[in-house]
Amino acid sequence: MGIIAWILIGLLAGAIAKLLLPGKDPGGIIITMLIGIVGGLLGGWLGKVIFGVDSIDGFFDLSTWIAAIVGSLILLVLYRAVTGGRSSYRHA
Repeated sequence: MGIIAWILIGLLAGAIAKLLLPGKDPGGIIITMLIGIVGGLLGGWLGKVIFGVDSIDGFFDLSTWIAAIVGSLILLVLYRAVTGGRSSYRHA
């Protein structure tokens, strides 16, 4: 798959991960989209390393989407744990 396909999958996987883990994200929509893109790549890599399967067969394969969503969920949980719900603005 090309880089454009991975960006599209990552954006959609990030949105699905956000729907599965509702709540306020400290970084907003841009960070959530970036987490989705990186999470998609992470999910594909973990599928290969842990299970020995090629989880990035094609854009419309279920294994590709599951790997991308799981990777996005992992990164979103880690991001929320690291930032601890901090916001980017200060109260007076």
